This record gives sequence, C-alpha cells and structure tokens, in this order.
Amino acid sequence: MLRIGWFATGRGAGSRGLLDFIGRAIAAGQLDAHIEFVFSNREPGEADGSDEFFRLVASWGLPLVTLSSERYRREHGGGPMRQHRDGFDRQVMALLDDSGYRPDLCALAGYMLICSPALCRRYPLLNLHGALPDGPTGAWQSVIWQLIESGATHTGAMIHLATDQVDRGPALSHCVVPIRGGPFDADWDAIRGRDAAAIRASEGENNPLFQRIRAAGYRREPHLLLATLQAVAAGRIIVKPGAAQDADGNPLSATYPQGLPLTGEIEAALAVT
Repeated sequence: MLRIGWFATGRGAGSRGLLDFIGRAIAAGQLDAHIEFVFSNREPGEADGSDEFFRLVASWGLPLVTLSSERYRREHGGGPMRQHRDGFDRQVMALLDDSGYRPDLCALAGYMLICSPALCRRYPLLNLHGALPDGPTGAWQSVIWQLIESGATHTGAMIHLATDQVDRGPALSHCVVPIRGGPFDADWDAIRGRDAAAIRASEGENNPLFQRIRAAGYRREPHLLLATLQAVAAGRIIVKPGAAQDADGNPLSATYPQGLPLTGEIEAALAVT
C-alpha cells in the first residue's frame, strides 16, 4: 500500500477538491494507498479558507500537522520567505520525523511555498503544474495569460517531481487539453486583435476565454493526480527524491520524455462522470 504525505496550504476550493477527490478514490478502492498525514503551512485560526480545509481533513480522519510560514517568517526577522525557506523546511522535516511519518511520496496539492533543496532530497515530492512539460512556468494564472498572449491551440497539465528548478523537475505524467474548437472559438474571436496585457488590465480573470481555459484544466487535474498515483502504486513509475524510473528501472525520461501520456485515460474518466 502506497503511503502518501499531503502538503497543502489549503487556502481555497481547489485544495479541498483535490484532497476530497483522492480521499474518495481511496475509499472506493480505486487507489491502493492511504494518506499518512496532511501538512499545512497555515495554522488553525489563521485564515477562513485554511480553516475550512482543516475541517475537511478532520472529516476524513487524517492526521494534521501545521507550521505557520507567516509566523515563522515574522519570528525569524521578517523579510521575504525565500530568506527563511531552508530553516522553515528543516523545522517541517523535524516535525514529521518526530511524529514517525515515513511516506513513500508526498503530493504538493495547493501548497503555496517553494520547497527547499533539502526537502526535495528528503521526499519524492509530486507537484501538479497546470501546463505541459514544455509549456509555460509559473502560477496557473500566469500560465493562462501566456497561453492567451501566444494564441495557443492547446494546453495541459503535468505531474512532476519537485526540485530546486521550479516547475522543471522530471515529468512523471501529463495530459493534453485542446483550447480551440467548440465553445473556445467564440471566446478567441472575441479577443481577436486585442492585446493580452490590455485584456488582463481591463477584465482580468473575468475574461470568458481565461475562465474557459481554467475550467478545462481544472476538471482534469484531479484525474491526472489520481492516475499518476495509481501508476506509482502499480509500479509503472518508481519515484525517488528528484528522480523517476520506469518499471524496468530505466530513467523514466528515456522511456517517456514528457512522462506517462495519460490523456486517453483522463478523457475516458471524464466521460463517465
């Protein structure tokens, strides 16, 4: 049985949705795994969104470990969090070690901090990124604006191992999401000839094309995470801190340069939901 550590800031509906989706899959026998702990870099009472997330964690009966990154930052001299990343992660690892947790891997599911090299070396950290392996980097909002600016025809999502190179660790899996055709075309037509920066300034995330691209990716991301965890549990992918292999022990990148292609499996899953 796969032992999963779960890292989430828990600030919004996306974090809750991912945990609930994977929890239901485990309960239904779709994934031979259990979530060993949930870690959040917020503490109870710090924000309404994370408190709602903590209530979901409790409803699943999962152990919760918390350490406020904001409080840690203030108590250690202030300034940007990047100055405290190493010290904060050392304390996180000590908390998990003291609790006796030994996960096979950890899922970064709505975790809003960049992980230190030491944390990346301690655990295989699976990170969900809302773009293809050769696509844009950055937060999902930035990715979508880059897609609009470039007039992209498709996007996607990937699961990769977190390393000190943000959004560029070894790819474990991906799915492709077309963003042309059907209802997308009317939204693209509506912005023809307009500058992406101007659209961003005047409409922001309320722009219909922005919302449609986000919705298409958002629907698929939980299924991609589940299918990837299933592949690891079944031995199709072997994960180690910062490295991935196929079932024969070869570097996964040699067999699948962009990670396991899971588009067909995910579209089939969506067709029956």
